[in-house]
This record gives sequence, C-alpha cells and structure tokens, in this order.
Amino acid sequence: MTGLNGVQVSSSAVTTDPLSWLDERATARTAAGLRRHLRVREPEQASIDLASNDYLGLVRHPEVIEGAIAAVRRWGTGSTGSRLVTGTTAEHELLETELAEFVGAEAGLVFASGYAANLGVVTALAGRDSFIVSDAGSHASLVDACRLSRARIAVAPHRDVAAVDRLLDERVEERALVLTDSVFSADGDLAPLADLHRVTRANGAVLVVDEAHGLGVRGAGGRGLVHELGLAGQPDLVITATLSKAFAAQGGVVLADNRIRAHLIDAARTFIFDTGLAPAAVGAARAALSLLRRDPAMATRVLDRAADIARVAGVPEPTSAVVSVVLGDAQRAYDAAQACRARGLEVGCFRPPSVPEGTSRLRLTARADLTAAELDTIAEVLGEVLAEARGDALVV
Repeated sequence: MTGLNGVQVSSSAVTTDPLSWLDERATARTAAGLRRHLRVREPEQASIDLASNDYLGLVRHPEVIEGAIAAVRRWGTGSTGSRLVTGTTAEHELLETELAEFVGAEAGLVFASGYAANLGVVTALAGRDSFIVSDAGSHASLVDACRLSRARIAVAPHRDVAAVDRLLDERVEERALVLTDSVFSADGDLAPLADLHRVTRANGAVLVVDEAHGLGVRGAGGRGLVHELGLAGQPDLVITATLSKAFAAQGGVVLADNRIRAHLIDAARTFIFDTGLAPAAVGAARAALSLLRRDPAMATRVLDRAADIARVAGVPEPTSAVVSVVLGDAQRAYDAAQACRARGLEVGCFRPPSVPEGTSRLRLTARADLTAAELDTIAEVLGEVLAEARGDALVV
C-alpha cells in the first residue's frame, strides 16, 4: 500500500492498535505478581509508617513546617525558573553552605531532586573519553546516569573492592569515576568506602558516593558514612544526597570542592536546564538540618529503632535504618505487605526490577520517633504476618 508522500508501506506492518503490546506486558506482570498500583493516602492516618524514608520523623515537625511556610511567604511558591536565570535565592545558597559545613565538604550545589543531582554530577564529570565503574547495587539514578554519560561502563560485583581495583587498573581511559551508594537502599548494607577510596585514589580516579540513606543516620550526629570513616573533604571524593529522607523535604545536593561546584554550574544539564528547587523545600530542609544539629542523638535513635524492628522480624541487626526481610516470591512479598497494611502497619514491598529475581522482600524503615507502644504493635503484626508468610515459604 502507498503511504504519505508516495512511500510504499507493507500492509502486514500496519496494526489497528500500535500499543497493544502494553496489554500483553500488563498481563505478564500481573501473572508474575509484579503489577504496581498507586494508592492515595490520607493526610492523617492511624497506621504506623515503616514504609517511608522519613528517618528522623520530621516531616510533620512544627519547626520544619514553619520553615517551609516562612520560605513561601518570603519567596513565593515556586523558584520561577532555572537557577542560572531566576531560580536561585539566598535560601538556596544558605542551605548549600550549611550542608557542606555539616558533612565536612568545601562546597555544595542544590538540585531539584536527588535523582537530578546524580544525573548531573556523573554526566558532567564523565563523557565519551572516560570510564565508569559502578557497584551492581547502585541506585537506579546512578544506573541511568551511567547510561547518559556516554562513558564506557563496567559494573563491579556488589561491594567487591578487588574487582574495582582490577577494572580501574586495566582501563585505557585517563579519566575514571567509581560510583556507589554509601548505604544500599534495598538491603541496607554499607559500602566499603575506606577501601574503595584507597583503590580509587591509587588508580587516579574519583569516587562518587550517594549518601541518600546515610545522611542523618550514620556518623556523628548523622553526618553520613563518608564523615564517619574520616573521608570528609577529600578532593577526589564527591558526595551526593537527597533532601527527601532524613531532611523531610525534597531536592538533591552535590557536596564536593569548589572546582567541582563551579564545573557543575557550567556543565550539569540537570542544573542548567531544570527549574530550581522550590522555596518551601529549601526552607523545610534548612529547618530539619537545624533540628538535627540541636539533637544529634536522633541519628542514634534511628539505628536503635532499626535494631528493635530487626529483632522482632527475626533478621540480623542492620547497620542502617533499612530492615530487609527477604521472602523470595514476589506474590508472597506483596501478600505479606497487604496483610501488614490490613493490620495497621505500612511497609515497603520491593519486587523485581527493584531487587533481583527470587529476593522479593518487605523493606521496613525505622524512624527516630517511634514510640514504645508503636514498637509493641509492630512486633505483634510482624509476628503474625511473617509466621504466615514464612510458613507458606516452607511448604513451597
């Protein structure tokens, strides 16, 4: 048959519904227990929250809310444009200075999200003539940053420092980055940052550490795993983080030396072309950071509550706020999460592709403000649900 402009088009290639494949994918996902659904939550809910990343329990803190409101009253509801055009305020620069001082970095640069921060820093520091080694457990934002960087990519086995060393030593490119989370989001385990930094430096590379799940939880007063291990301020180490977890707001930040900050302003596309972080989020994050500085024991309380949750869940004591309860089958994990919800306990449910096949799990996140009564309820609900789920697993 003849199409537009006289081009011959095969009739066999024409379909009445070019998106019919979406129905096939949806059917396959449903059969595998992998269909996802949005669920609207109420502003006030009686259930206990072990699903969010509100590690310090500050999302509803009066001072954090007031910080957001005060910023809106002063600057309005939006940043109005890219930070290079109209979007930067004095609040943005104060937050950058305060965060950098807190973690022991020379400078900071705030982005609209943690995802954008990772995309920005990796693509700005890498390119066609560079090499990236990324941990197999790195967050999706780092994975996508690798894809966009146009660099040659190698994925190292999870937490395998020797593999990273070998890959860096064998490279032909002059420039190289090593990417890792400090605390891995699914399992809650820690990266071997001291050893990674040692081999990265020995091979003339730069280490990029995503502290999304470390900041506010690990280190003295929640300053992160990089600070805890004495690596803060190293010129060949870059920290990225999000403001949506311990700091009860939204946005992302890159913390590094002044040369890197200046380069990102010139070269990071997710900074140059994205609208600046909204004033409310900046004000809330500054207030949350101020609260953590005044009460640094909040970070310790998070880990204490995580240990309590792990004990009643029958899993080893975690090294972060994340308690991972692996149940294996995707449908079993989903059913267990629904059973928890029906009993008033909100939990995370991680299934492929978020985790490898056969490792679907409940992901329980601790909060510093969990009460003794809430912990009693958590123990009761998890005891019932996990006994049933694990009993099913033994039968299969």
